[in-house]
Formats: sequence, C-alpha cells, structure tokens
Amino acid sequence: MEKRVDIQKPLEQLEGFEWPAPPDDATGFAKAAQSLYKRPIGSLNAHELSRLIGQDIGLPWLLPIAVKILRETVDDQHLTGFYDDDLLTAVLTRKSNVWRSHPHLVADLKEIIPLLKAISPYIQADIQGFLTEAET
Repeated sequence: MEKRVDIQKPLEQLEGFEWPAPPDDATGFAKAAQSLYKRPIGSLNAHELSRLIGQDIGLPWLLPIAVKILRETVDDQHLTGFYDDDLLTAVLTRKSNVWRSHPHLVADLKEIIPLLKAISPYIQADIQGFLTEAET
C-alpha cells in the first residue's frame, strides 16, 4: 500500500536533500529543475512533472501524481482529441527497477492504456516498451 505524501511539501523536503543553486552558466533545464525541486509537488503541472520524471527526479513522489493526472484526463481524450503525450511518455519510459518498486502504478497504467484512443505510433512504441519493462 502506498503511503500518503503531503503534496504541500517540495521534493527538497521529501527527499531531504537541498539542491544547490545552479551556476550562472547552467542550462535552462538545470535552472528550471532546481526551481521545480523547491516547489510543493502538488503545485506542479503535467508539463513540469514530465520534465522531472523524464530525468528520474523524485519518482517515488511524482509518479503517483502523474498517474493520477493520466487517469483523470484519459476520458477527455476522446472529447478534445488531446492527451498529454509528454507526461505519458515520461511515465512509460522509466526503467524496470522503477516498476518493480511500484507495482500498484503498473496496475493503474495497465488500466489506463486500453482507454487511450488514436495514439501515435511513437506512443505505441512507448507502451510496448513499458509493458516489456514492467514484466522484467
């Protein structure tokens, strides 16, 4: 069973690690990631989550939030024709060790995936990769 996490806390507090300020010549992503690391995780939007998850930052706390967003928005896909492919890809492309640690999220994603309609071949490849990684 997944323990409850206070979404008002930033990753910095949840992980117990203070991310030092990036140097002046750091990349835009490094500066953005450091800023996101200091914000309450409940305030992060899908794009911000996908950026952090795609870099394997804060996965124990961010993956459950991301899967919740994916579940909540899957029904909107057929109405709007839009689904957050960036967040879906960031989640699906994590390695097998992540999924072994979070089998409940694997089960959730396996329920969400069949509900997706008209997804691109790129996302199909990510889905197949996820299913393979989740089984190993």
